[in-house]
Amino acid sequence: MRHILLVYTGGTIGMQRTERGYAPVGGFLAEHLARLPSFHDPAQPLHTLPSAASVEQIRYDVLESPPLLDSSNMARTDWIRIARAIEDNYDTYDGFVVIHGTDTMAYTAAALSFMLENLGKPVVLTGSQIPLTQLRNDAVENLLGAILIAGQFDIPEVGLYFHESLWRGNRVQKVDASSLDAFHAGNLRPLARVGVSIEVDWSIVREAPHGPFGVRPITESNVVSIRLYPGLSAQMLDRILQPPLEGVVLETYGSGNAPDNNPDFLRVLREASDRGVVLVNCTQCHRGTVTSDYAAGNSLSEAGVIGGRDMTPEAALIKLSWLLSQELSRDEVKELIPKSIRGELTEARSPR
Repeated sequence: MRHILLVYTGGTIGMQRTERGYAPVGGFLAEHLARLPSFHDPAQPLHTLPSAASVEQIRYDVLESPPLLDSSNMARTDWIRIARAIEDNYDTYDGFVVIHGTDTMAYTAAALSFMLENLGKPVVLTGSQIPLTQLRNDAVENLLGAILIAGQFDIPEVGLYFHESLWRGNRVQKVDASSLDAFHAGNLRPLARVGVSIEVDWSIVREAPHGPFGVRPITESNVVSIRLYPGLSAQMLDRILQPPLEGVVLETYGSGNAPDNNPDFLRVLREASDRGVVLVNCTQCHRGTVTSDYAAGNSLSEAGVIGGRDMTPEAALIKLSWLLSQELSRDEVKELIPKSIRGELTEARSPR
């Protein structure tokens, strides 16, 4: 018997219709799952999956993490709350499923991937685009798939399961507001695909770490993401980069490019870097990486901006916040930005 803990934080999957629209309702999800044949074998204890569902029988518990939220309301303190719930139950369960709204799920997945130190068990986030109560929904497949993956495979990572694919949590982005295939990772193939069978790509699954499990929370909130656009003035940028700001993710064009014909724009960045603000360069593109192929990109490096390689803007923002929350010097933070800590980026290959 494998034991899985479902940490229910809210989101569309467990919502019911209210006077103001769909909203999560306390106590409903666990009660509803017990009535669904896919999630409960009536001959077994409560919340035991039917034995035909997996090689080993899986039993799960549901832990509501109040307040239940539409994920648009998620904040840094909520990430820590979820991480602590996993920490408090880490020795009791074989794996964890975090039930979450889709809008900010990629941010939470990235946050948990960094905060959960020496993670040796699967943590799988999932949710749905259509509530479980609707006749036609994606909630059953997503939740059941997440439970089966967490219950059958010792994947020591934070993943995000949606529409038959398990993605590394700090690589994925929500790419569609209405499709059931809402999440993709532009620069890394899925860790697992679900079809007739579940196929895990063990070649890209990270090795289980050594050392005691624990939580290293994100405490630094003075970090922002700035999406460059044609005409962004140096004056506007300078206003954003003032104290108490500690870190910035610049979402740049193409392979990491920005205006190099505006001396004031580059001066503002250099002055911020000299003040100790950590600046990270990430591409706006869904696929690709920051390179030094263009002069327009090199001008940022000369201004003190650190290349973020192929990190998503979500992962870069979370990683920067997490690094600035640790007892590290600014030079140490800058040194770690382009290095893989949790598989969040592809490191440059060493020349032969």
